[in-house]
Formats: sequence, structure tokens, C-alpha cells
Amino acid sequence: MDLSQAKNAVEAMLFAHAEPVEAQRLAEVLEMEPETVERLLVSLQQEYDAQKRGVCLLHLEERWQMATRNDYAACVKAILDKRRNTPLSQAAMEVLSVIAYNQPVSRSFVEQVRGVDSSSTIQTLVQKGLVEEAGRLDLPGRPVAFRTTDVFLRAFGLQSLAQLPALHADDYALELSAEQEEPEGGDA
Repeated sequence: MDLSQAKNAVEAMLFAHAEPVEAQRLAEVLEMEPETVERLLVSLQQEYDAQKRGVCLLHLEERWQMATRNDYAACVKAILDKRRNTPLSQAAMEVLSVIAYNQPVSRSFVEQVRGVDSSSTIQTLVQKGLVEEAGRLDLPGRPVAFRTTDVFLRAFGLQSLAQLPALHADDYALELSAEQEEPEGGDA
């Protein structure tokens, strides 16, 4: 691999990784000397700065990260807020409710409760960070289990799942027990 290809590979890895990466780690992947990779990183950083590109390279102690240039922060924030604040569909709310109240659950469990295919809705919830994979269930076929995330709790203003509203069946059971405790009329 020549230096031009190595520089392109470093750029691709930083873009894909999204988190800060040590030059040493990049060098290991490229099977190059760390000093050479450091020079490539500095070169990329200078190119981005000279061209006033939309992205820049941040040097954070021993690590490097590709980031949005501050000049474009408002645009990036607007596009991200639009994506995050898109209201959930009725189907997404149903799937989220099934998962929240029964977690961890498999896709087939959600589909059994709803009576329709829910795979794309679950994927949308995973992409929004509201639901995540929670390992595999100890059932035939070892299906993937899903659970809600901390993002779900924050989005709905909850500190824990214990704060979820009671299900209608629970409300009905409380009403029945309250009726049974009331004294029968007029004897007193």
C-alpha cells in the first residue's frame, strides 16, 4: 500500500469508527510504523484546514477523531434534530409498548401480540436507539431478544421501567379489589 492509499484508508477508518482512535491502533491495522501514520494524520488535518472542509481532524492527546467543523454545527444540529424528533408511528408505539412491558422479548413474540410483521418497525426503533438487542433467548432457534434502552427512558421521562404506567388489566384488578373492600350499602 502506497502512502496515498494509506492516507485514504486512515480517513475511511476515522470516518467509520466515529470515536477517537489512537494512531498506534491505526498503524497496527495498516501494518505501518506509528510515526508514518502520525504524519499521514497531520497531513490530513492540514488538508482539511486549508480547504475549509465541512469536517476536520481533532487531535485529542494520543487519539484522533473526525468531527464536524464548528462553522457547520448549526446545520448538523438541525438535520440531526429533525431525524430524532420525527414522531413515532402508531405501529412503532405499539411495538415499543410490547417490548417495554414484556422485555426481553423476541421479534416473533411482538408479532404474535400485534398479529402483524414487525421486523421493520423493530429495526426503526433500534436505529433510533430506543430498543437494543439483549442477547438470545433460551428458546428453540435461540431468537434475538430485544429490550428498551436508556434513550427510551430519557425520551419518555422515566428513571426506570418501574415508572411505566400500569396496564389496563392491572387497573381493572385494582378497581375490583377496591370494590370488594367497600362496605355494602345502608347497614351502618
